[in-house]
Amino acid sequence: MHLSPSPSWPQIALAVLLASDVLLSVRPLPFIQACLEGVKLPREWWWVLLVVKTLAIVGLLVGIKHDGIGFSANVGVIVYFLCASIAHIRARFTKQEFWVNCLGFLACAVAAFVISFAV
Repeated sequence: MHLSPSPSWPQIALAVLLASDVLLSVRPLPFIQACLEGVKLPREWWWVLLVVKTLAIVGLLVGIKHDGIGFSANVGVIVYFLCASIAHIRARFTKQEFWVNCLGFLACAVAAFVISFAV
């Protein structure tokens, strides 16, 4: 395992996916709102998710040039979506939003990590 992403395109792809999620979450679309309400996250804390995801995007992109940062950011994204998955399961909110959004992003983050750092 290495600390510099090679290839780096999975990190860029994951950053683009997260950026689209951030943009769609600024004024949450109905499926995002249903997801956040489904896990009972208080509305006054929704902005924190935008900050965390934006920092992850920055970390993924900066990590392309600086060893260890992208590795850490990618691990952070995996942990974030693992925690989100646990929140969904604990809230018994395992509808389509869980399977598509939460587990979809988790799968993308794991794939990006494996392709960039473990292969």
